[in-house]
Amino acid sequence: MQELFSVTGIILKAEPFGEYDRRVVILTKECGKIAAFARSARKQGSRLLAATNPFCFGEFKVYKGRTSYNVTEATISNYFESLREDFEGACYGMYFLEVMDYYTRENNDEKNMLKLLYQSLRALCHEGLDNRLVRYIFEVKALALNGEYPGLPEQKSYRDSTVYAVSYIVNSTVEKLYTFKVTEDVLAELKEIADIFRHKFIDRKFKSLEILGELEIS
Repeated sequence: MQELFSVTGIILKAEPFGEYDRRVVILTKECGKIAAFARSARKQGSRLLAATNPFCFGEFKVYKGRTSYNVTEATISNYFESLREDFEGACYGMYFLEVMDYYTRENNDEKNMLKLLYQSLRALCHEGLDNRLVRYIFEVKALALNGEYPGLPEQKSYRDSTVYAVSYIVNSTVEKLYTFKVTEDVLAELKEIADIFRHKFIDRKFKSLEILGELEIS
């Protein structure tokens, strides 16, 4: 009999499998990023129907099969419903999920990455925060947590406020990240810095980022 145990995490991806099943990717506190099957999750009335969608955060009961995990139960504490009702917020959120899927690995200690993702999704739900600022903070901090932060680009000098903001993002705890606002000039420089880092360190194109590019231009 397989051993059943609980993991806490956020669903990064969900896709149909077979007639009624769903394959999900979960970023967990205990096991890093795992792939799992949720049997009959697409059947009407299934307890896993709503609980195995992207953005769902909570506790998942799983057991490990020969090639993947299997989800049997889920207790969701945050569905991030406001993101589902806001097209722009959902696009930012999906981008964050894609980035985490890129960065994280199974059996790695991904607690800080999970914490960053959760706090960043919460920040997107906060009406007083500019989604663009949330994005640039998320991008720089994810890079720093992954051990790849190289220091500010040397191509040009930046405003003191920008230098301070980047230093704060890199060195502060995740819980204190989304506690400041910046001017449009500083925001533009943060975007430039985040773009340079992304092109240098990430060798993948993100579908959600293409949509975000159109949103931020319009």
